[in-house]
Amino acid sequence: MCESCGDRYNYELSEERFEDAFAEVCNDIWNHLRSTDSEYAEMWRELLALMAEFPVLSEVTEGEGAVSLSAEEHKAFLHYLDLKNEMENIERKHIYFCGHRHSFDYLKRIGAI
Repeated sequence: MCESCGDRYNYELSEERFEDAFAEVCNDIWNHLRSTDSEYAEMWRELLALMAEFPVLSEVTEGEGAVSLSAEEHKAFLHYLDLKNEMENIERKHIYFCGHRHSFDYLKRIGAI
């Protein structure tokens, strides 16, 4: 389950190192999921296709100010939210297991287990 988080992370406990490691682990997980999990990869492709077909989605998610949506754009936005939610659930599961693996590896390294 945790091939995506690897063994290359240093076990320093500084807050700064934690923030860096978290960003690295998340990036590794996203890349790993896109290349090895067919369900996740399909959702990723579908999300990109939606964004290409409905540029207004970028305005809604990243822009500022008021945005009006047609009925079709609204339906696409709801589908976008569903896809993002499903993808985030998969990502959170992987992050959870990587956290457990890193904790176990750290405890072994310091001789606690």
